[in-house]
Amino acid sequence: MKNFSNKIRLETLKMFKHRGFGHLGGSLSIVEVLSVLYSKVMKINPKDIDWKGRDYLVLSKGHAGPALYATLALKGYFDINWLMTLNDNKTNLPSHCDRLKTPGIDMTTGSLGQGISSAVGIAKALKFENASNLVFTIVGDGELNEGQCFEAIQFASHHKLDNLIIFVDENKIQLDGFTKDISDQRDLIVKFNAFGFHSARVDGHNEKLILEAINTAVSKVGQPSVIVLDTVKGKGIEKFENIIGNHHMRFSKDDLLIIDKKINELEEVII
Repeated sequence: MKNFSNKIRLETLKMFKHRGFGHLGGSLSIVEVLSVLYSKVMKINPKDIDWKGRDYLVLSKGHAGPALYATLALKGYFDINWLMTLNDNKTNLPSHCDRLKTPGIDMTTGSLGQGISSAVGIAKALKFENASNLVFTIVGDGELNEGQCFEAIQFASHHKLDNLIIFVDENKIQLDGFTKDISDQRDLIVKFNAFGFHSARVDGHNEKLILEAINTAVSKVGQPSVIVLDTVKGKGIEKFENIIGNHHMRFSKDDLLIIDKKINELEEVII
């Protein structure tokens, strides 16, 4: 899993280096959870993207699409050379996820707060069909400022959607600053417990702990689950980790040199 995480981070950084700008912070903070989901957990078939038996992923924080694009390319959903077309005119890899453009994207997202509602709707529909598919969704901690999220969360609990697992990417920074300063969420575990969820908090950059948390969540009957990922925005590049404005960045020449150095480091350790 660590090797796959390194590959995802490498390809994501290559995209940003080529493009010269992008949503770097929130892409790098979800690398490990994507690695675990796509290497160890989800039922997928890259050769049949509409396979009825697949598990679903809704990246509610759709601006982190570059990390998901890298993951999908590495799993064979499309030619890895597509990654160099990120944000180009007429690209199949737009800034925010679009299910009509990118093979493997289950839901168009980017209007924050709406993806989690879509995920809940998919989970409910699968329950109607008595299907065994699982639905995973990744939301940002800043995204939970949206009231719509908690309407969906309450609905999921009321309908006992135990086929739904929500990941909160708690990287503590949103577009306008620190999340606690914009709208203090306080303890998300306490909040989700109050809604009737099975709740857990783990190191969001530790693949083993993420996998263990997912396995526990999947075993729960009669209640949806949330896994709060304690993450670092811009994970993997120290300079960017310490920039409060790392939600979306335009890279200077020095920034590009730093990215290039990290690319070289990752290429040396990848098996």
